[in-house]
Parts: sequence; structure tokens; C-alpha cells
Amino acid sequence: MIELLIQLVILGLIFWVIWWFIGYVGIPEPFNKVLRVVVGLVALILVINILLGLTGSSLPGLNFKR
Repeated sequence: MIELLIQLVILGLIFWVIWWFIGYVGIPEPFNKVLRVVVGLVALILVINILLGLTGSSLPGLNFKR
């Protein structure tokens, strides 16, 4: 359980830095919104996959071996 918590904290930190960097660079608005949506969706899919690992299943095509 501690390993899962550490993975979620590290994943959250990585995606927070990516989110901050997109805002820091100052990409023009249509591309900024698209990048933020893509980063958010990727983060959501990875978190769902990690949490589904608790049940012994995962999303199809996203088998991360430990």
C-alpha cells in the first residue's frame, strides 16, 4: 500500500511539473488548452490504471509489469 502511495505521489508530481511548464512557456491559447486537456487525460488514465491494479485488473493495452 505504501508503494502505491509513493507511485501516486511521484506521478502527481511529474504531471504537476508538466502542467506548470505548459503555463510557464506561454503557448498560444488554442494549443495551450489542447495540451492541458491531453496531459489531464493521460494523467487520469494512468491513475485509473494504477488504482485498477488494486483489484488485479488493468485497462486493456496498459499492462505495466512490476
